[in-house]
Amino acid sequence: MFLLSMKKGLLLLGVFLMLASCSEYQKVLKSDDAGKKYTLAEELYNQAIVENSKSTFRKALRIFEQIVPQYRGKPQGEKLTFLYADTYYQLGDNQLAGYQFERFVASYPNSDKAEEATFKSAKSYYLDSPSFNLDQAETVKAIGELQKYIDKYPNGEFLDQANNYVAELRIKLEKKAYEIAKQYHHTENYKSAIVAFNNFITEYPGSPFREAAFYFRFDSAYELAINSYEVLMQERLNTAKGYYTNYNKYYPEGSVYYEQIQINNQDLESRLQNF
Repeated sequence: MFLLSMKKGLLLLGVFLMLASCSEYQKVLKSDDAGKKYTLAEELYNQAIVENSKSTFRKALRIFEQIVPQYRGKPQGEKLTFLYADTYYQLGDNQLAGYQFERFVASYPNSDKAEEATFKSAKSYYLDSPSFNLDQAETVKAIGELQKYIDKYPNGEFLDQANNYVAELRIKLEKKAYEIAKQYHHTENYKSAIVAFNNFITEYPGSPFREAAFYFRFDSAYELAINSYEVLMQERLNTAKGYYTNYNKYYPEGSVYYEQIQINNQDLESRLQNF
């Protein structure tokens, strides 16, 4: 009985303290005392960092939103503006985090936090980059922002992360371009496929999809040639032969598509002999 009463007492005490805390928070939130709001917002932010608590970050954010404009141009403004941006970052609101960190860097370019803010702004856009099969405008923006950080801080604390993110995003753009070209091939739109694969090979010389692009470019040209009117066939067969030569130059025996490309090339050679 004693232990049960003690547990109930502790539970009631916890509820009381929580209600008191909420009451104090609401009181400060509704007050006109910017100093109290600043203090409480910073305390909540620090608590949220320790506890990794989204709800506490949201409570801090409500106060930050009220007082940030009041502290612009004041000594506390620099710290407050950074905490405000970082709260959005911690909450995963990537668009607003990126924007607010950009504003921080523009307002306080000489701040000790400028490098971190520049990186976190870029990383926010990186985190907002969509799947490769969607529009990649945000991916392009993220690469640009990360490159700004790399150029500005060539020995920066976050350089390795920034370079890794750029590499990852570039592969995403490559995959998007490759899949578009491959879709042309699969839907038998071979002329468009050849153009798309040519563009891909030129634009992404170090891509992991490069061998496949060389193969499907040849295969598109081969299929286009063998399904052409006779008056067009010889020229198109020779074009396909050139793409075969290019593939063999970079990807000799043992490569992924080697066996299939040899079979198609033998057929191509037989057809050319008829001319």
